[in-house]
Amino acid sequence: MPFTANRQFKEAPRLVSGADGMFFRTPDGREVLDSIAGLWCVNAGHNRPRIVEAIQRQAAELDFAPPFNMGHPKAFELAERLVQLTPPGLDKVFFANSGSEAVESALKIALAYHRARGEGTRTRLIGRERGYHGVNFGGISVGGMVGNRKVFGAMVAGVDHLRHTHDPARNAYSVGQPAHGAELADDLERLVALHDASTIAAVIVEPVAGSTGVLVPPQGYLQRLREICDRHGILLIFDEVITGFGRLGAPFAATRFGVTPDLMTCAKGITNGCVPMGAVFARDAIYEAFMTGPEHLIEFPHGYTYSGHPLACAAALGTLDTYAEEDLLTRGSRLEPMFAQAVHSLRGLPHVIDIRNLGFVGGIELEPRPGEPGKRAFSVFLDCWEQGVLIRTTGDTIALSPPLIIEEAQLQRVIDTVAAAIRRVA
Repeated sequence: MPFTANRQFKEAPRLVSGADGMFFRTPDGREVLDSIAGLWCVNAGHNRPRIVEAIQRQAAELDFAPPFNMGHPKAFELAERLVQLTPPGLDKVFFANSGSEAVESALKIALAYHRARGEGTRTRLIGRERGYHGVNFGGISVGGMVGNRKVFGAMVAGVDHLRHTHDPARNAYSVGQPAHGAELADDLERLVALHDASTIAAVIVEPVAGSTGVLVPPQGYLQRLREICDRHGILLIFDEVITGFGRLGAPFAATRFGVTPDLMTCAKGITNGCVPMGAVFARDAIYEAFMTGPEHLIEFPHGYTYSGHPLACAAALGTLDTYAEEDLLTRGSRLEPMFAQAVHSLRGLPHVIDIRNLGFVGGIELEPRPGEPGKRAFSVFLDCWEQGVLIRTTGDTIALSPPLIIEEAQLQRVIDTVAAAIRRVA
C-alpha cells in the first residue's frame, strides 16, 4: 500500500466503504469525520450530485478518446473554464493524470522551452529543502523530503535546492504568514553565483508546503523569489497540487499572494478527487516558443494515454460547477479567522511546539519522542480514528485540511478530538 506502514495496517486495518458530505463510512457502519479532504483533494465534500451525474453521463456517451492527434470537446471546454480562474497570462493548459505527472510535465516544459529558444544550456532545476513534488524521479529529485529520496539513489542529475523557510525560532505560532524570512529567497542568488544563471532552467516551489508539515511562506518571500527569477531569466514554477481550488481562500495561491508564476501545476481539487487528473498552466510566451518548424511534426514530445480523459474532464466540469454554485473557492477566506482561532486553541497542550495556518489548512507540530520520530503524531492519528475523526500526519506534524463545506460545529469536533488525543498520548 502506498505511503503506508503496511505491517501495522494489516494488524489493524482501517477501511472505508462509503462517503457522503463531510463523512466517510466504514464497513461496520461507523461514520468518520473527514478533516483532511480525503488527501487534500475532496474540497467540495464527498458524493456531490453534479459531479456524480457528470461522470455517469460521460461514461455512457464517450468512455475514452485517444489524446494523440485526436481530441474531444470536453477537454477544450474544461481548458477554457480553468483559465478563467488562473491569474492573467496563464492561458495554456496541458493535461496529465496526477500531481506527480503534472510536475514531471512542467519540468519537461521548462527544459524544452529554453532549448526551443536557443538557450539549451539551461538544464539545471532548482527545488527547495522540505519540498514535495510527487513521486516520479523528477519530482523526488527537485523535492526535498529526505524520507522520499534516500532509498532511490542518485536520482536526476543537475538539481540543487534552496533553503527551506521553516524558522520556529523567529516565527513559532504565527497566525497566517510569518513576519520573518523574506530574505531566505535570496538563497537563489547564492545558487546563481555557484552555477551561473545560464545553466538554470527553473525554480519549483510549493507556495505553501503541505506534505512536509504546512510551511507557510514568510511575508514577501514569494514576491522576492519572483523578482530574482525575472532578473536572471529563470522560470518560476508553482506547485499548486495542494493549494489550488480554494484551499487558501482563493482559486489558487498565486491569486492570494499576487504572484504569477511562469508555469503552475494542479491536480487533486481539479476533480474533487473523483477521477485522477492533473494539469499544467503555462504562459502564452512559453506555448508560442514551441510553435515553430514544420506543422506536421510534434512540437512537444510528451504526454500520457489518459491525458484529458473524458471521464476526468466531465468530473472536473461538474466540480467547477459545484465550486461556483456554492462559492467554495473563496469560502476559506471568509472562514479563515474562525479556522485560525480553532487551530491555535491547541497551543499549550502537552508537546505542542508550533502551530501554523493559512486559509483552510493548519499544521500542529508535536515534539518528537526521543529515538522515535513520527511516533507521537502517528499515535494521535490512530486515537482520532478510533474516535471517528480522520486526520493526517507527516513526521510529527498533524495536518488539517477539511473540505471547504465544513461547518463550525464540525470543525470544533475535529479540534476537540485532536486535543483529547494529544492529551492521551502525551
